[in-house]
Amino acid sequence: MSETPAGASAGAVVETSRLTKVFRDFWRRPKVTAVDELSLRIAPGEIYGLLGPNGSGKSTTIKILLGLLHPTAGEAVVLGRPPRHVAAKRGIGYLPEESHLYPYLSPRETLTFYGRLFGLRAGIIRSRTAELLDMVGLAHAADRPVGEFSKGMMRRVGLAQALINDPRLVILDEPTSGLDPIGCRQIKDLMLVLARRGKTVLLSSHLLADVEDVCDRIGILFNGRLRAQGEVAQLLEKRDRIRFTVPCLSTEQLQTTLALLKQHAGSEPDVDHPSLNLEQFFLRVVREAHRDAGSAGSTAAGGAVPAWLGDREEAVS
Repeated sequence: MSETPAGASAGAVVETSRLTKVFRDFWRRPKVTAVDELSLRIAPGEIYGLLGPNGSGKSTTIKILLGLLHPTAGEAVVLGRPPRHVAAKRGIGYLPEESHLYPYLSPRETLTFYGRLFGLRAGIIRSRTAELLDMVGLAHAADRPVGEFSKGMMRRVGLAQALINDPRLVILDEPTSGLDPIGCRQIKDLMLVLARRGKTVLLSSHLLADVEDVCDRIGILFNGRLRAQGEVAQLLEKRDRIRFTVPCLSTEQLQTTLALLKQHAGSEPDVDHPSLNLEQFFLRVVREAHRDAGSAGSTAAGGAVPAWLGDREEAVS
């Protein structure tokens, strides 16, 4: 197996070229084309969102990138190597869609187990485990059996597990599934911090608002084919309309401004007030409630992102 596959672009963290996966029946006849000539490139420090309805090929693509499936045709390169190369696997952190954790192990034991799989020294495992559990807000439950946890708490353990090896590429499959709005915001903030520190994040999610909040670029799959790809802002921008945002005007000033706009545009302009999205409003209400109560309430807050995941500490609010 070659160290660097032919045709791989220098500097790309993930690159596929006409990647195809055909599942066959018992008699080896083509049954389903799950991925159909997929070509994409993900750069270092980028948050890339892989979107599509159920059965569009997202999970199959991720399994190929993880080296769990072999493509029928085409090529995939991860961290400059074939996905099945040990060095490529060493640089990946993966959170699957369902948290498959040993229920009788505690979060501390779970992270210790995965740290040993990566060959980390005992002292590094201990320090990273403590910092990661604090970061995801589970320091208070570090020694409880995971089997007693809610789905949201298990997702937090899974996220910590995905980061124990300080990966260059983090693959997150539905990372906010089962989390409340505060937990969702913490995970999105964490992704942004990781990207600022040079990590590359591949995000697969059905929650389009989450993707819109954090992704630099997205790709939309349908029946295994890439139907749209680009920067989020450019894809969503309405080029045939312009919006102005100004401070509040008096009634007289507003009437004058609207008349002038109508004269130049040839139609009556729409007027409204900027609004928060529901997540922003919810978080503001909860923060005010916490402040009024004089405590952090029942929600565990995330701590600082460990320094070994980058070069500076940043809090996950």
